[in-house]
Amino acid sequence: MKQLIQNLRTGETLLEEVPAPQVSRGQVLIRTRRSLVSPGTERMLVEFGRAGLIAKARQQPEKVRQVLDKIRSDGLIPTLEAVFHKLDQPLPLGYCNAGEVLAVGEGVSDLTVGDRVASNGPHAEVVCVPRHLVARIPDEVSDEQAAFTVIGAVGLQGLRLLNPTLGETVVVMGLGLIGLLTAQLLQLNGCRVIGLDPEEKKLEIARQKGIYTINPTAGDPVGAVLGHTGGVGADGVIVTASAQGDELISQAARMSRKRGRIVLVGVVGLNLNRTEFYEKELTFQVSCSYGPGRYDETYERLGQDYPLPYVRWTENRNFETVLGLLASGRLEVQPLISEVVPFEEYRTIYDRIGSSRSIASLLTYPEQPSLNPRIQLREIRYKGTAGVVGLIGAGNFTGAVILPALQGQARLKAIASAGGLNGTLLAKKHGFSVSTTDYREVLNDPEIDLVVITTRHHQHARMTVEALQAGKHVFVEKPLAIFEEELEQVIAAQQKTGKTVMVGFNRRFSPHSLKMKSLLGGPDSAGVPMHLVATMNAGFIPGNLWFHNRYLGGGRILGEACHFVDLLVYLTGSPVSAVCMTALGRQPKETTDSASLLLRFENGSTGVVNYFSNGHKAYSKERIEVFSQERTLILDNFRTLKGYGFKGFSSLRTRQDKGHRTQFQCLVDRIRSGGEPLIPFAELINTSRATLAALQSLRENRWVEVPVVVTEPVDPEPTA
Repeated sequence: MKQLIQNLRTGETLLEEVPAPQVSRGQVLIRTRRSLVSPGTERMLVEFGRAGLIAKARQQPEKVRQVLDKIRSDGLIPTLEAVFHKLDQPLPLGYCNAGEVLAVGEGVSDLTVGDRVASNGPHAEVVCVPRHLVARIPDEVSDEQAAFTVIGAVGLQGLRLLNPTLGETVVVMGLGLIGLLTAQLLQLNGCRVIGLDPEEKKLEIARQKGIYTINPTAGDPVGAVLGHTGGVGADGVIVTASAQGDELISQAARMSRKRGRIVLVGVVGLNLNRTEFYEKELTFQVSCSYGPGRYDETYERLGQDYPLPYVRWTENRNFETVLGLLASGRLEVQPLISEVVPFEEYRTIYDRIGSSRSIASLLTYPEQPSLNPRIQLREIRYKGTAGVVGLIGAGNFTGAVILPALQGQARLKAIASAGGLNGTLLAKKHGFSVSTTDYREVLNDPEIDLVVITTRHHQHARMTVEALQAGKHVFVEKPLAIFEEELEQVIAAQQKTGKTVMVGFNRRFSPHSLKMKSLLGGPDSAGVPMHLVATMNAGFIPGNLWFHNRYLGGGRILGEACHFVDLLVYLTGSPVSAVCMTALGRQPKETTDSASLLLRFENGSTGVVNYFSNGHKAYSKERIEVFSQERTLILDNFRTLKGYGFKGFSSLRTRQDKGHRTQFQCLVDRIRSGGEPLIPFAELINTSRATLAALQSLRENRWVEVPVVVTEPVDPEPTA
C-alpha cells in the first residue's frame, strides 16, 4: 500500500510504498476512501521540513537548549548523531480519515467489517487505528463530509473549554478551516460570532453564514470588536490562527470584557502581558487536540473509556457529536471544500501548500489497495544461515542505536514493524531485503537464526518465547520480562529449546566497563567484596507516556535501572541476593522513576543504584563508583574513567561508548562460531528477578530476597 510522509531533514513530501498494517487487539483496520488535508498543521510540518538547520533551530528554541545540555553531558559527536537521526525520521502526514472497516481486533465488538468510519488515521490507503479514535459514520453523511470529523472535533473541544452560554458574543481569531467550523459550532450554541481574518475569501464564506466579520489589516481589530459590543468587549475569544509573535494574544486580551475567557486552539507566541490579563481577571486556557483522552495511553491504546457521568465529552464522543451535526445538516462543510484530488496526485496540493489559499483539500483513494503485509526490497542470497538477523520493532532506539551498531557486522534480512512505515524506511537505509507488518514472517524464515526484539516492553517475553519455539537465538532489548510469570515462561522455553537468549545489557561491553573489570581482578573479582554506587540522572519523562504504564512499559526501574543492576553483577562477579528500594513520596507505589535500590550480593558486596528523574539535564547522565581494597574507580558518563590507587593506571578517556557496537559484534561472532553465552542465562534471570523484587520491596516496604538461579546445559528438543 501507499502512505504519504514528510521528510523533516530534506523537506520532501513523498508517497512511500509500505506493507499494509496488521490489526491487533483493540484496533480497527480501515480502507481509506477520503482524507482531509489539514491546511494549518500540515503546512507547518512541510514548511519546517523545507527550512534550513538554522531556521529549524529558530522555530524550536527549547530544542536548542536540550541540544546544548546534551553536548555538555554526552559530547558533540553523539549529540550531532542524535539530532541528524531525529531529522531523518519522516513523519506520517494527515489525521482526518474516512473509510471502510476491513477487520477488527480482539475486544472490538461494536464495529463490523463493511462499516463506514471516521478516524484520525493518516494519509494512507490502509490505516490501523485504536477503537477510541474511530467513530461510525451515519448513513446520511457522505465520505467527503465525514473526512471533516476529526478537525471538527478540534474546534468543538475549544468551544467546550470556553463554555459559552446562549446570547454571548464570541470572537474567532483566524477563519481557516478550524476557525470556520468553530464559528458554525458557536452559532449552533446560540452565540453571536465575530470572525477575524485578513483573507477576503474566508471573510466572505463567514458572512454567508451570518457571521459578523472584521479584516484586521483594514483597521484596529480591538476597536472594531469593542465598537460592535457597545464598548463591553467579547465574552470569549477562541484563537484558531497561527502566528509566531504575541500580538494575537495581546489583541484577544484587549478585546475581551472584564472576566472574559480566552481559549487557544492554534499556535501563537505566549509571552503574555500580565497587566492586560490582571486588570480584567481574564481566564486563559490552551485546548488539547480532540478532547479528553488525547495522548492518554490507557484510553487510546488500552481502550479504557472514561465514565460518561464524570467525563461527558471524550475525544470519541466529540467525534460522534460532529458526525451527528453533519447528519442533521446543521453543520455544513461542503462550501469549505476547495479541491478534490486523487491520492497519487498529492503534489497538486503539497507543492503549493505554503502559498495556497484553499480552505479544505480532499484526497480520494483507489477502491482496491494492496493488503500485502510484506514488501520485497531486494534479493539477497546467503551462502549459509549463520549470523542472519531478523528484527522485530522499528522505533527510535532501533534506528538510532541498534541498527548502526549492527551495520556491517551482521547479515540483515527482514524487519517487522506494526505500522510498516518505519520498518520500510529503516530497511531501505540499512539494507534489509524484506519489510513486513507480520512479525511471524521473521520467526518462520528458515535463513534467520538470530531474532532481535525491540518492541514495547510488554511484548518482549511473549515474542522471546515464540522466537525460541521457532528455533531462533534471541537478542531482546531490556527488560526481558515485566512480570514474574512471563519470566518463568522464558526460562521454560529457553531450557526446552537450548537456544541462546541475550538481553541488551550493553554497558558491560563498554571499554570502560571492561577496563574496570580487569583492574578489579578480572574473573577473580568474585572473591573480593566491594562497595559500588551507580547513579543515573535519567531525566524527566511525562507520566502519561507508555513507559510508565505497569502493563505496557513496566516502569523505568524495570526498563532502565536494570542496566545498572546488571553492570554491578558483572563488576562484582556475583549475583544479587536481596534488594530494598526506596522512592520519593510516602504512599506505596506500583512503580517509580526516582528511587534508590540497595543491593546485597552473594559474595558480600553491597551496591546502590540511584535512579533519579529530578536532576538537571546538563549534569552527567551516568556515573559509576567502585570502592575496593583501598582503591577507587570513578566512571563518568562512559567517557572518562579515573582510577585511584591502581598501579600503572590513572585514567581512560574516549568518546562516549556504552558498548552497543562491541555487544553486537561479539553476539554475531558467537552465533556464527558457537561457544558460551556472552552473558550467562542465570545472570540475566538474576537481574530480571532483582528488579522485579525491587518493585515488590517498594510495595511492601521491606527487603526482598532474590532466589539465585543456576542453570545447566540441556540437550535441545528438535523444533518443528
